[in-house]
Amino acid sequence: MIHELADCKSENIGENTNIWQFCVVFPKAKIGDNCNICANVLIENEVIIGNNVTVKSGVQLWDGVTVEDNVCIGPNVTFTNDKYPRSKNPDWKLFKTIVKKGATVGANSTVLAGVTIGENAMIGAGSVVTKDVPAGELWLGNPARFVRKIDDIKINGGGTTVK
Repeated sequence: MIHELADCKSENIGENTNIWQFCVVFPKAKIGDNCNICANVLIENEVIIGNNVTVKSGVQLWDGVTVEDNVCIGPNVTFTNDKYPRSKNPDWKLFKTIVKKGATVGANSTVLAGVTIGENAMIGAGSVVTKDVPAGELWLGNPARFVRKIDDIKINGGGTTVK
């Protein structure tokens, strides 16, 4: 379902994916099956989103961002793709960012250009991710730092408990 108030130019949208109102999806963006793209999300051309991904409201996915399967991106997460931003820089270089399978990026986090967030990693809300995060680890803070390994995640009456 693509909401009538979304501006979705891409034809690369998987089955059972919902794109809600006020989203902008550029023509070359690729979005997998069973995704939920909430209101007010921007997805540029060189973005790949896997299957079963949730992107909450207020997120911008700039060129060079890849989001693998089963990822949850919280509201107002900010991604970047330029380490040295300058207006109309003729030497601009795109830095690619990858969020691996099963990872979660908490609300209001910032993910800097060129970072990889490992499989099943969790980024705490409000964190600033400045370097690669290994698989299965919880990181939080500014700058984000390792807190502990994640052994298990259990759903607890609608909430999540991380062991």
